Amino acid sequence: MINILSILMLSSLLGTSVSLANMDALKKDFQRPDSIPFPDDNQYSAAKYKLGWTLFFDPRLSTSDFISCASCHNPGLAWGDGMATATGHGMNKLGRRTPTILNLAWGELMMWDGREDSLESQALGPIQAAGEMNMPLDTLLPKLKAIAGYGPLFKAAFGDSEVTADRIGKAIATYERKVVSGQAPFDNWIKGDDDAISDSAKRGFALFNGKANCAVCHSGWRFTDDGFHDIGVNSDDLGRGKILEIEELNHTFKTPTLRNVDQRAPYTHNGSEKTLIDIIDLYNEGGRIKRPTVSEEVRELGLNRQEKVDLVEFLKSLTSDDPAMSIPTLPH
Repeated sequence: MINILSILMLSSLLGTSVSLANMDALKKDFQRPDSIPFPDDNQYSAAKYKLGWTLFFDPRLSTSDFISCASCHNPGLAWGDGMATATGHGMNKLGRRTPTILNLAWGELMMWDGREDSLESQALGPIQAAGEMNMPLDTLLPKLKAIAGYGPLFKAAFGDSEVTADRIGKAIATYERKVVSGQAPFDNWIKGDDDAISDSAKRGFALFNGKANCAVCHSGWRFTDDGFHDIGVNSDDLGRGKILEIEELNHTFKTPTLRNVDQRAPYTHNGSEKTLIDIIDLYNEGGRIKRPTVSEEVRELGLNRQEKVDLVEFLKSLTSDDPAMSIPTLPH
C-alpha cells in the first residue's frame, strides 16, 4: 500500500481530501491484469505463436519482399518506427504515424480510425493495403504455399498445412497479443514500493489525475479509454468521422496507450508533436487549433513549467525495461 506521506502529498497537490479508500480505488484503476485475453475462436498455442512470430518478421509478405510487419512495428522502437509518418510500398510516405502494437490484446477497435474490429482483421489490413505492403491475398497465399518450410508451421498451428488468409490473420494476431509491456517503476509504486518512482513523478501522477485532466481519456492500466477524440491537432485528416461518415466525429482518433510512451516520439496521429513537452503543451493550450469537434475535455490547463516537467517524469515511470525480442529464422 502507498504510505501515508504519499497519500498526504497527493491530497495536497490535488487540492482535495484523499481518503485511504479513495486512494485504494485510484490504485485499482491502474493495476495490471494477471493474464492475456484470447478470443474463443483464436485461443493461444505455442505453435500458433511461433507461426505468427515468423510471419510478423517475414518481408516476403510484401510485394517488394522488403517490408515486413516488423518494418513499421519495430521492437527496438517500442513497436513503432520512430518516424513522424510511416513509410510504405515504394518508399512512399504515408499520412499517419505508425501506432504501437503494445498491449493490443486488451484493445477494442484497431487502427487510428478504428476501421478494424479485431487484431485478426487488423493483421491482414496492412498486408493488402496498396500504400503499405501491397500484397493481394490471392498472390500471398500461393507464395507462402511455395515456401516448403511454412507447411510444417501451419500444420503444427492448425492441424494441417493449408495456408489461408484466416489462418495468417489468426497466427499474427496470436503473436501480437503476446506483445505486452513489462513491469514498470509505476507498477512497483502502486504495489507499495514508495521509492520506485521519484517525488517529481508522484507529483506528475497527481496532476495526471487532477489539474492536467489526462486520466479522463488515458485511463486504466494501459492508459487508454480505447475511445476516439479530437484533441486539436492541426490536421485535415477526418479520422473516425470519415469511416462512419458522422460529422461530429471528424478529426477524432483513437487514444493511444501511454505505456513506454517516452520511447515512441514523435506524437499524435500525424507525428506533429516532437517531444513529450510538446504534446503536453498542446493540451495546455487547449489544442493547436479550435474547431467544433474538439473534445470539451481539451481546454486550457494553466500548467507551469515545473508541472510540465513533473508530468514528463510520471510518463517516464510507465516505461518498462523489456527483454530484447529475438528474430526468427525464416523458412525456405
